[in-house]
Amino acid sequence: MALLDHISIDPEVVHGRPVVRGTRMRVADVLSLLASRADRAEILEDYPYLTADDIKACLADVAVQADHAVFSRDG
Repeated sequence: MALLDHISIDPEVVHGRPVVRGTRMRVADVLSLLASRADRAEILEDYPYLTADDIKACLADVAVQADHAVFSRDG
């Protein structure tokens, strides 16, 4: 399974925000945990339905999103 296959977007699940497939855990929630200095082992202990690859997939998903080109309307 490719990392990004761990992420799903469904309008019926948390209003269409990206989540770890098969859960209601939003990518943003995982990133917030990492940003607050929770380490991966702690996250996996607190959320046993997540895997190490799920955490990597959240990081990969945001990396893809951050790499979109931004164009100015001013020219």
